[in-house]
Amino acid sequence: MKAQRVVWGETLAKLAATDPTLVVLDGDLATSTRADIVADAQPDAFIEIGIAEQNMVGMAFGLSTLGYRPWLSTFGVFLTHRAIDQIRMLVSQTKAPVRIAAAYSGLLNGSSGKTHQDIEDFAIMRAMPNITVIAPADEYEAAAVIRWAAEHPGPVYARFARDAVTPLFTADVVFEPGKPVVVREGTGVTLISTGVQSSRTVDAANLLAEEGIDARVIHLATLKPLDEKALLDLIGEEDHVITVEEHSRIGGLGGLVAEVVSEVGGIRLTRIGLEDRWSESAPNDFLLDKYGLSPERVAQSVKASLHVTAR
Repeated sequence: MKAQRVVWGETLAKLAATDPTLVVLDGDLATSTRADIVADAQPDAFIEIGIAEQNMVGMAFGLSTLGYRPWLSTFGVFLTHRAIDQIRMLVSQTKAPVRIAAAYSGLLNGSSGKTHQDIEDFAIMRAMPNITVIAPADEYEAAAVIRWAAEHPGPVYARFARDAVTPLFTADVVFEPGKPVVVREGTGVTLISTGVQSSRTVDAANLLAEEGIDARVIHLATLKPLDEKALLDLIGEEDHVITVEEHSRIGGLGGLVAEVVSEVGGIRLTRIGLEDRWSESAPNDFLLDKYGLSPERVAQSVKASLHVTAR
């Protein structure tokens, strides 16, 4: 298994070797985001900005007007919060081809602590016009997303996790923006997940299978734009679906699916995610268990939800 941040650095280093317009702007976190891989392999494609995220967005916009295709490299929370005004005005409103690589996103960021956790990014970026919002499931889909984003003519927000997870895809996966993908077949209940949480959700489905509950898992790598018809076709005749996300229950994957299914009616939705409160500093496994996102806790929540439905 390989962490998405490592895949990000390696993939961009390879692309930069043949693309003189690719440039990575780093916010003094290159050894964490692994932008240092680009700096070492292709130093002409790397610019160290320092702890100046707002300026970094402005520089990326300026470079994009000169024909460059910039990537922003820092922790996601510093982009979606500290530099959001610049992203809104310079990137979203102009449709500038700036790629926002949000490292250490979500709840699990090692020892960095709660100040560096970003559990609101989907809600913020999904409401931003013109920006494609993506959360790949594993190392292989991350590489495919990076290759796709490098050629995309508009803004991209890509969420990359710090640590490796069990892969759901193989090296030949092709990223298709907006397309939902079934990563585990099942007939008992439909679970919908995104990002690296999809791997843990498949693990939860495997635990449920041991108890006779056959769960299907749909992975949504793209939170915006979404092929809504394709998702509804996959949901089919299901009258109850469950979303699972490493994000606030407000405005993220659960909110997106609620928007889609509410327009057709007749589908009960259960949202598993972080409640409306701040997270805390703690080891990753503790946080996953405390906030109901470990495979065991997800399986428990699914069983509880199915019990309510049966009544």
